[in-house]
Amino acid sequence: MTQKVAVLGTGKIGEALLSGMIRAGWAPADLLVTARRPERAEELRSRYGVTTVTNPEAAKSADTLILTVKPQDMGTLLDELAPHVPADRLVISGAAGIPTSFFEERLASGTPVVRVMTNTPALVDEAMSVISAGTHATADHLAHTEEIFGAVGKTLRVPESQQDACTALSGSGPAYFFYLVEAMTDAGILLGLPRDKAHDLIVQSAIGAATMLRDSGEHPVKLRENVTSPAGTTINAIRELENHGVRAALIAALEAARDRSRELAGGNNS
Repeated sequence: MTQKVAVLGTGKIGEALLSGMIRAGWAPADLLVTARRPERAEELRSRYGVTTVTNPEAAKSADTLILTVKPQDMGTLLDELAPHVPADRLVISGAAGIPTSFFEERLASGTPVVRVMTNTPALVDEAMSVISAGTHATADHLAHTEEIFGAVGKTLRVPESQQDACTALSGSGPAYFFYLVEAMTDAGILLGLPRDKAHDLIVQSAIGAATMLRDSGEHPVKLRENVTSPAGTTINAIRELENHGVRAALIAALEAARDRSRELAGGNNS
């Protein structure tokens, strides 16, 4: 039986998911989208051949609803959807910090809800999507969610109690790497390199290092030690990173991101 999937509030991540699903074999005729602005909805219809609908129409006709609006807009969206969502609809939330109980309390009793934290590399099919089941979600619901988000990268199931930590590590994670590349590019300029050359050197080094981490099976400590010769350049750089507390700063940053995710779950959007 054909499954209809609706992406509600289709921004950048929603569009990345939509395009990834089509590349993975979903028929555009089975995909519905909603957008806040009519011109945005028309853009998506023209680009992908999908059907544009209102939020209530999506709730009535789709088998799976993927909610991709911002966390602060989720309550309003659920108020709009609740009268139209039957209890057999699978509802997938991509909103940071909002627990599945938030949805279960506002939708029909027994509605299966799955919480997903993905990240912006979905735009290049290299996302890390972390999946957790709500009270009524079954193994089939989780498998269906993995099939959808597997179209744009890797998926991982975790207990919902670990979602805030995963948000800190992978949901926000790309920003930390972008920040690091930005800082290293500035350092390259300070050392006398043109910006474009410094950028190319750092980006390719990052791609190579990430590929080694993924494919070698080696612990990151071992890989680092392989680059670190006695009394060499790398160990001098590592010493300065340690002297400036970079490791401790990273731990503190991740704890701050986790704490903010918990605040969002508690309704603090300010």
